Amino acid sequence: MSIQTFEPKLADVGGIPIARLLPNKGKKPIGAWCFLDHAGPANFGQDDAGIQVGRHPHTNLQTFSWMLNGEVLHKDSLGNHQVITKNQVNVMTAGTGLHQGISHTEQSVFPDTGGSENAARGISMVQLWIALPTDQKIKRSFHHYPKLPTWSEGNVEMILTTGSYTNTSGKTFEAPTIQYSKLVGIDVYFKQDGEATLNLEPGFEYGILVSEGEVESEGKVCQQDQLFRFHDSDVANNKSIKLVAKKGTRIMFIGGEPLNNQVLMWWNFVADNKAEIEQSIIDWNNGHERFGNVDSDMKRLPAPELPKGFKG
Repeated sequence: MSIQTFEPKLADVGGIPIARLLPNKGKKPIGAWCFLDHAGPANFGQDDAGIQVGRHPHTNLQTFSWMLNGEVLHKDSLGNHQVITKNQVNVMTAGTGLHQGISHTEQSVFPDTGGSENAARGISMVQLWIALPTDQKIKRSFHHYPKLPTWSEGNVEMILTTGSYTNTSGKTFEAPTIQYSKLVGIDVYFKQDGEATLNLEPGFEYGILVSEGEVESEGKVCQQDQLFRFHDSDVANNKSIKLVAKKGTRIMFIGGEPLNNQVLMWWNFVADNKAEIEQSIIDWNNGHERFGNVDSDMKRLPAPELPKGFKG
């Protein structure tokens, strides 16, 4: 085996370019990472509202929002109102099973609409989902992380967004981010032309999203909004991967242990069986209390029916 390169599914939502990298061919998660979008970069005019995502539900997953530029207001059915800004993480946990679930909204904010005085009129963010281990009883929750471990290696800046990581100098960093399976996430930014070496965990599955620029590794090039996908055994020494990039290149490096349970996905729902997804569709469309209410006048989005022959 060797490193695989995946092309994104591209869309334009209200003038915002969306590059979807997960799920991709084969629909297999990377560890527990089962969904990956890069929204932007996009700039908004004075009359543009930016991101406006109405009320919608989630099950058996965590939403993991990593902000690169701009500001977004999160509201959820637990009563949380939180603006996320550059280099911050929001993690919303939907809980596991048919008695758990959560709903929320997301909308851009600017200096005149609830954002900070320096809020950019634009957006670039990485939105991921983490499939929860369904053999655990996990309750719904929300966490905001304004400060994360940050360090430099030569001309490369790294931010640990989740998990534990030991760098090439032997120093170990621990992110405060809540997780229920073994994961790692690192934002890597090249301040100058150069290279970066990332250590690998035995048995992990890995992905590299290029959000700006392009990187070269193992004789392959990954361009903006493409995804490298690999196991630790797919690289030359099994223990680390070397990336070469130009100044201004930014990547999101993700990895994790494979999940033990099946991951089925439809719309905003994740489950390990078809029946639970079918029930979640019914519950959301009938206003079941498991999804709560969001303090928002934004449109409530209906769940589409499961297609015939659905296999996840």
